[in-house]
Amino acid sequence: MWSNATIIPLERPKDLAGKQTFTEAEYADYQKTVFARSDRDRPGQTGVGTYNGFWWDPDTKLAPNRHTSLIIDPPDGRVPPLTPAASKRLEQRRAAAREHPADGPEDRPLMDRCLNFPTAGPPMLPSFYNGSPYGPLTENYEIVQTRDYIAILIEHNHETRVIPLDGRPHLPSTVRLWLGDSRGHWEGDTVVIDTTNFSDKTNFKGADENLHLIERLKRTSPTTLTYTFTVDDPTAFTARWTGEYAFISTKDTLFEYACHEGNYGLAGVLAAARAEEKKATR
Repeated sequence: MWSNATIIPLERPKDLAGKQTFTEAEYADYQKTVFARSDRDRPGQTGVGTYNGFWWDPDTKLAPNRHTSLIIDPPDGRVPPLTPAASKRLEQRRAAAREHPADGPEDRPLMDRCLNFPTAGPPMLPSFYNGSPYGPLTENYEIVQTRDYIAILIEHNHETRVIPLDGRPHLPSTVRLWLGDSRGHWEGDTVVIDTTNFSDKTNFKGADENLHLIERLKRTSPTTLTYTFTVDDPTAFTARWTGEYAFISTKDTLFEYACHEGNYGLAGVLAAARAEEKKATR
């Protein structure tokens, strides 16, 4: 059982430009600032319609990482710019979403429809599911290893990645999957996971169906896994980019993330859109 709890963002904040790592003292100060900012029960809090601190997981046992961003390459800690074609495609999608925000369920974002979550990956990124979107981010995983397979159960949206280790080829290019088609092999004490065959609907950070993801998991201590991922998609990004952080062992239990059951939000959005249409025709 593993958690990737962290307060380090994917991209380096602009006010930390040029600074790749925190000193120990700087990290301690940064941690205090983030936890104070994300405390939903602090005095003076106002607002209605969200959860209080009880429902979040402000985990202080964070993965040991004093980088100022999860991205370690390029050195600026930022996702490289999109290619012109990818930028055009992204703007077209945004324009379509503005013009047809809720004609039908297919017009809503994938998260609204419980189909795919960025944290499920790959790559496997921390999320606000067990943490605050303004503070610590975390996701829980169960990893099961046999001679022929590695299975990774992701709590958020209860996705399971089953990764063969027997050297079989990838699926035909005509087969496209939300989480891609993963194949694994060992390089010494590191398992390397090669994933292709993504759907163009996943659209991770602007990626398309040509996304090629290389992940590495290495046990660096009895309680720590170092996770490294490289995003290679030349038709979407102007350069490859790499992120790295740690998973830490946990005794927590994974719970079913029953997203579709009781998903009244999606029904409410569509019902409101139909009501607006009726109002416009009066």
